[in-house]
Amino acid sequence: MLIPVKDLKCAKQRLAPHLTQQERTALAEAMFEDVCAAVAGVHAADRIYLVSNWEPAIDQARTRGWETIPEREQQSESASVDFASRLCAEQGVTSLLRLPIDIPLVEASDIDEVLQGVSGIPSTVLVPSRSGTGTNALLRSPPTLFASHFGPDSFHKHVEEARRSGAACRVLRNPRIELDIDDLADVQAFISTAGKATATYRWLERLGFGLT
Repeated sequence: MLIPVKDLKCAKQRLAPHLTQQERTALAEAMFEDVCAAVAGVHAADRIYLVSNWEPAIDQARTRGWETIPEREQQSESASVDFASRLCAEQGVTSLLRLPIDIPLVEASDIDEVLQGVSGIPSTVLVPSRSGTGTNALLRSPPTLFASHFGPDSFHKHVEEARRSGAACRVLRNPRIELDIDDLADVQAFISTAGKATATYRWLERLGFGLT
């Protein structure tokens, strides 16, 4: 499994009209905490990697016994994921799941379901975003099966890449993985969902943001 983490001092720019940068960073940190807690309970992953240039994330991964891939600079999430995927493949990893840190409702069983959905090599498993256009989970076997296209319309780009590569492609729908927090509508959708046990909800509750 691979968790990419960017420098959270610049996180969640689409929430800038509603939160200060300090608050957005704290939100991203809370979501990262929730995702880490879920990943810690996963049974189907042999190894967990984190790729980042953000030292707090690297420190937390090392504390948890995960393998880290430090970056000097970050060009894009796609570049970071593909760089790490190549390194993982060189280490003998045959199947790799990229999981983002902004899906605070995710549970260990959700991640296990994705990991267990692989159907040989070459193959891919995708979980779309709530809108159906983004890619919230991407499992590739082998890890370098095709290039990443995270960003606008990434889901359809990844499906097309899988088709061109001749890989088996499975699409899973999972409401907890699909709910990533990028804008105000996502925050409101999260609050309306049973997420009160999460660090993300507790942080929003302390802030008093959007809970009225």
